[in-house]
Amino acid sequence: MGNGVKEGQVDFRQQDVEPVTSTHLPSEGNQEKKKVLNSLMSGALAGAVAKTAVAPLDRTKIMFQGESRWLLQNAPYRLIYRTYLNEGFWSLWRGNSATMVRVIPYAAIQFCAHEEYKQLLGSYYGFQGKALTPFPRFIAGSLAGTTAAMLTYPLDMVRARMAVTPKEMYSNIVHVFIRISREEGLKTLYRGFTPTILGVIPYAGLSFFTYETLKKLHADHSGKLQPSPPERLLFGACAGLIGQSASYPLDVVRRRMQTAGVMGHTYSSILLTMQEIIREEGLIRGLYKGLSMNWVKGPIAVGISFTTFDLTQILLRKLQHSTNVER
Repeated sequence: MGNGVKEGQVDFRQQDVEPVTSTHLPSEGNQEKKKVLNSLMSGALAGAVAKTAVAPLDRTKIMFQGESRWLLQNAPYRLIYRTYLNEGFWSLWRGNSATMVRVIPYAAIQFCAHEEYKQLLGSYYGFQGKALTPFPRFIAGSLAGTTAAMLTYPLDMVRARMAVTPKEMYSNIVHVFIRISREEGLKTLYRGFTPTILGVIPYAGLSFFTYETLKKLHADHSGKLQPSPPERLLFGACAGLIGQSASYPLDVVRRRMQTAGVMGHTYSSILLTMQEIIREEGLIRGLYKGLSMNWVKGPIAVGISFTTFDLTQILLRKLQHSTNVER
């Protein structure tokens, strides 16, 4: 996650600095292209690994959020077991192909955008090559999440539909697009878009802010150049816990609006959706339904995602540095 470069030597003292050697120094344009490509590749891998690891919990959370009734027998972990008994083990990963189609571009765009926003904000606030202060750090994360969500939202809609419907209803991702467009209209693909954007601002902002803040505090107090992989996982888990807890009610509203067409409901706006959920199910049991599962799933997914991104970035930079030295 680089912001600055110290020329003439390989410098690992700043934890997020991209190593560059003065020997056969590539042009600035080539460096920037490689940096963007590295961020895209690292982000795509991070998203794919993290989401596959928690896919069963993710599908169950979507199913649980989509329920309009609070039934004790439908508690999240019992729902996982019931799904396993009724549909088989691999059904717990149903919709994961749609998740991958969405999460790979989403994570690639989000992580790459975060790097670019950090660089832009660093230049604007005069922190080029240094860690951003708290407010720009939060803004960079929020902008990155918003950018990724705007560009990939229809894929999220498709994933939600596949997760809550039986496999006989939609045979594949393309079938979901065709059937929604034909039966409900193209605008349905953007149903729930507003709560998604409103939710991703605090979620992405707090997630990136927390993770980068913990890495900075670790470097300041431990004197270590880089946190270890277990430490990165822990920092990412804390980031996921804080970010998802802050934005969870809007996540429930988003899922209800996305799955309304197949769950027998009609939700016309965020406020009306919230009102109906609270009226039928209560504030806590409605808007925070499945949060306990998110406290398990979210930290694991975000921890794996941030750790995979950082370690992949480090590996790619070392490979590029070795190649430049050999030349």
